[in-house]
Amino acid sequence: MAKAAILETVGGLTIGEVELADPAPHEVLIDTKACGLCHSDLHFIEGAYPHPLPAIPGHEAAGVVRAVGSEVTTVKPGDHVVSCLSAFCGHCEFCVTGRMALCMGADTRRDQTAAPRITRGGGETVNQMLNLSAFAEQMLIHEHACVAIDKDMPLDRAAIIGCAVTTGAGAIFNACSVVPGEAVAVVGCGGVGLATINAAKIAGAGKVIAIDPLPEKRQLAEVLGATHTVDAMADDAVEQVMKITGGGVHHAIEAVGRQASADLAVKLLRRGGTATILGMMPLDCKVGLGAMDLLSGKKLQGAIMGMNHFPVDLPRLVDFYMRGLLDLDTIIAERIPLEQINEGFEKMKQGTSARSVVVFD
Repeated sequence: MAKAAILETVGGLTIGEVELADPAPHEVLIDTKACGLCHSDLHFIEGAYPHPLPAIPGHEAAGVVRAVGSEVTTVKPGDHVVSCLSAFCGHCEFCVTGRMALCMGADTRRDQTAAPRITRGGGETVNQMLNLSAFAEQMLIHEHACVAIDKDMPLDRAAIIGCAVTTGAGAIFNACSVVPGEAVAVVGCGGVGLATINAAKIAGAGKVIAIDPLPEKRQLAEVLGATHTVDAMADDAVEQVMKITGGGVHHAIEAVGRQASADLAVKLLRRGGTATILGMMPLDCKVGLGAMDLLSGKKLQGAIMGMNHFPVDLPRLVDFYMRGLLDLDTIIAERIPLEQINEGFEKMKQGTSARSVVVFD
């Protein structure tokens, strides 16, 4: 039996016990050591994105492999791993053209006719969210949903690489291919935004402009590499960015998931610039380019999970941390036990602090 935070009905999590099946041939059983609280989880908890219930959220995790299925070749018991929600099959059109983050991962889920991965009292199915369900003492996932990392890497910091850092850094390195000297604006300085700023600094961006309504977040952004900060609510926010950059940024990256911040990102572009939307926006939202934007060669793109290649990217990001390039310590605001998870999400709603991480003994 494993303790887990279960979403029974929209609104909040309850702590309960679940049972995990034995690993199928390509599955891995992991003792979860840490899991970050991500805004994407909150979208499901609050019902903005529908999901079959009961379910266990959580997708930004690190742990230690306890057991593996008979066909698993990528990890072994005792390995330290980071999980990733963009599990890949390895043979679809997206995987073989190097866009693994777009893989629908059908082969990585259990067949509908097979026993479910997670159950509780009397065999009731507990739905697995995003192939992971990491707000639990154990995870049972496909081998292509995790990657082994250096055992010297602290697992509480490794956990946030699984989503926030993969998404933010992936946007800079993969989706945007930022060239040293280019100007980058990041709208929203939560966990993903702060990771984006840090990665922009690593990539050698000339100007890194952090845009957020909260002074606490703008201060954190400066610690992580922002060269300039702008209050998102300022009437002249766009003019400030134009002045700082002499005509707009090469890359504007939205890391909140709000209509206003996505629209702002588009307005910050110079001719030929690209706006990249990372946030999970409300399902009825639309972002667009006007006629003059199109005539100016501007581009707009989504970048699910930073368009990561996580078996390659994750060990590199761990290496960046170990070498002192990636600052994960500043991104983590607090470490909490599983029992305090609802308080952690309440803190997230206030928006003043960075990442909360659930730590399992």
